[in-house]
Amino acid sequence: MTDRRPDRLTVTLTKAGRTKIRYPAELVADSGTRITVRAPWAAPGVRDFGFVRFEPGDVFTEHFWRDRWYAVKEVRTGEGVLKGWYCDVTRPASVADGAIVVEDLDLDLWVSADGTSVLRLDEDEFAGSGLAATDPEAAAQAVRALDTLEAQARSAAGLAALLT
Repeated sequence: MTDRRPDRLTVTLTKAGRTKIRYPAELVADSGTRITVRAPWAAPGVRDFGFVRFEPGDVFTEHFWRDRWYAVKEVRTGEGVLKGWYCDVTRPASVADGAIVVEDLDLDLWVSADGTSVLRLDEDEFAGSGLAATDPEAAAQAVRALDTLEAQARSAAGLAALLT
């Protein structure tokens, strides 16, 4: 059987109906449920969050699920040193015609490489987005996804258990 999946895909992250970022990525694996890609840091310049810096040369191995409300991104320096995991709460990924499209729902989670720092991010943005009023089911799914990711991150197995 011949594998006809493309080696390269385009990842598009949308937010509130607009494209937030679009970038090329290399296909690593596709199980039919989870698709994994690898891409260099796609934004211009350095983004310093205080707890981590994303910068040119960083490599993201990104895991998207077609049936889960999140994406997990393993972040490494260009030399391969693990920085940690950045998790986006999103609607399930849509994958078709060489493209992955996910809708960002504002909530995020950061987990440091050693697992000692687990930070819930952007809860104020989520509250201000109005999603709870416009799409209460999606808002509930988003909160459950963040809670699930945090619980997994704090477990003995950590986030790595989601990625095996």
